Amino acid sequence: MQETENYLYTVGKGVLRRLLRYAKPHTRLVALGLCVLMVATLADVVGPLLMKTFIDKYLAPRHFPTGQIVFLAISYILLQWITASGNYTQMLLFQRVSQNVIQKLRVEVFTKVQHLSVSFFDRTPAGSLISRITNDTQAIEDLFTSALAPFVQNGVLTIGILISMFALNVRLALICVILIPLFLCLMTLYRKLSFRVFHLARHRLGELNASLNESLQGMYLIQAMRQQHRLIRQFSEVNNAYKRARLRNIKLNGMMLRPLVDIVYYATLILVIAFFGFRALDSVIDIGVIYAFVNYLERFFEPINTIMERLNILQQALVGSDRVFRLLDETDTAPVASNSDKQPVVEVGDIVFEDVSFSYDGIHPVLSNISFHAKPGQTVALVGHTGSGKSSIVNLLMRFYPYQSGRILVDGTPLEDFHDEELRNKMGLVLQDSTLFTGTIADNIRFGRTLDDDSVRSAAEFVQADTFIEKLPDKYDHVIRERGTTFSAGQRQLLSFARTIAGEPKVLILDEATASIDTETEEAIQSSLEKMRRGRTTIAIAHRLSTIQDADLILVLQNGRIVERGNHQELLTKGGLYHKMYLLQQGMRLEA
Repeated sequence: MQETENYLYTVGKGVLRRLLRYAKPHTRLVALGLCVLMVATLADVVGPLLMKTFIDKYLAPRHFPTGQIVFLAISYILLQWITASGNYTQMLLFQRVSQNVIQKLRVEVFTKVQHLSVSFFDRTPAGSLISRITNDTQAIEDLFTSALAPFVQNGVLTIGILISMFALNVRLALICVILIPLFLCLMTLYRKLSFRVFHLARHRLGELNASLNESLQGMYLIQAMRQQHRLIRQFSEVNNAYKRARLRNIKLNGMMLRPLVDIVYYATLILVIAFFGFRALDSVIDIGVIYAFVNYLERFFEPINTIMERLNILQQALVGSDRVFRLLDETDTAPVASNSDKQPVVEVGDIVFEDVSFSYDGIHPVLSNISFHAKPGQTVALVGHTGSGKSSIVNLLMRFYPYQSGRILVDGTPLEDFHDEELRNKMGLVLQDSTLFTGTIADNIRFGRTLDDDSVRSAAEFVQADTFIEKLPDKYDHVIRERGTTFSAGQRQLLSFARTIAGEPKVLILDEATASIDTETEEAIQSSLEKMRRGRTTIAIAHRLSTIQDADLILVLQNGRIVERGNHQELLTKGGLYHKMYLLQQGMRLEA
């Protein structure tokens, strides 16, 4: 319980302070908004006093001097106009501040996500991240527009009303002052009870988004395997969990917000009316005073009601802020250069692994004492059964993960000394599952690089992707949508090849790049692959052994270790694991 109290204090103080720092560059707008808000609130407070004056001085004695009544009427209308226009202006000012803050915060969060390590994405659902970047930042926006500004406004309004009440009747005003500690206790209790409820609701919402994202991404497989009913049932369970969390929130709000305040309000109203009733037995009571006091009493409780209701938004904003700041404070970032003073350049692509060991979780080893040398211009193929560690070697070479022991050298320089920009520009990676983005074919081949149209066409022609591109209505300006699902797997992979070769990498990494391509297409691009490999160091993960028979060095992996090495003929002569894999694939071909 004490730990929860400390955490609530940290969130309530530290997170709020951190949020307000984002508004610091907009201090002038905030100050202007507060000034306008105070003027509008003051005008709102003065209104009932004018009505009291009209009732007691003119309406009750039936005295109606035209000039004075017109002046009162114009003054009252002017005050209402000031209140309305002031509230409108302050809302615009605070909205502008909130939009600027949220725009900056979302960019910061998205930028942070771009620099997180691959291992972070391995354990974090994409839908949960989307929920943090969209829903949680939206809650923060509500903090500025629907919580902080109303808190200030209603705070000023409450103070102004109390002053006016004291001016009318000190004893009744003291009753309202005594009620303030009661409301503060209610707020504190609500804050403590609601934090965990809101945190659970936000967590369930993240799970809901993750489930939705996963289902949409895998829709082809879901329909192909007729799993719609199962996915609907799973989604319903997640949705019901979110609904239950929201209902807990609603029940807490329904119990602790307006109903409790209304009970106190009506009790106080009865007390005030009784007070004036008993006084009327002994002396004359001005009707204007009664009207003004009852009006102020209602206005006194309305800000309290508003503040209590805004606590709901404030708590959601604090919980959302906490989730966003946890993401911003995430330390599991992608590996970077260990020495910023050194700026080595990949010139020839000489790659050396020296006794490299690696584990994803720090417990179960994935690679153990991996050593090999890929000389400039050579092709080194990695083969082995699923889970043998082939892709892990590529992940380490691309510096997606840090290795635990050993050394990886590129052109004689430790891998960790290279800057990401240099390393990634000089290493071309082609994955088994090609990824295309919304935009034109030319945009996907460029992929953010400054390449002219001729370079784009040359890259496409180099891998023979121009054959199908030229048949499209808009050719290189053809717009790709939904990850290129209208293209065949072979066409998407050819575009991925073109994108890689357009960067003119020194090292080419092929992670089963032809696995998703049909045999006819594979044969058509073998000559392109040969040209791509020419003059470049190539690390190729191969499933089909027929595609790497001309490799200079073949490494056979098993359980994270290199168990065989040599060229195709040497490994067949040894009669080991490679030989068995080769015979198995040849047998499958003969059967086919």
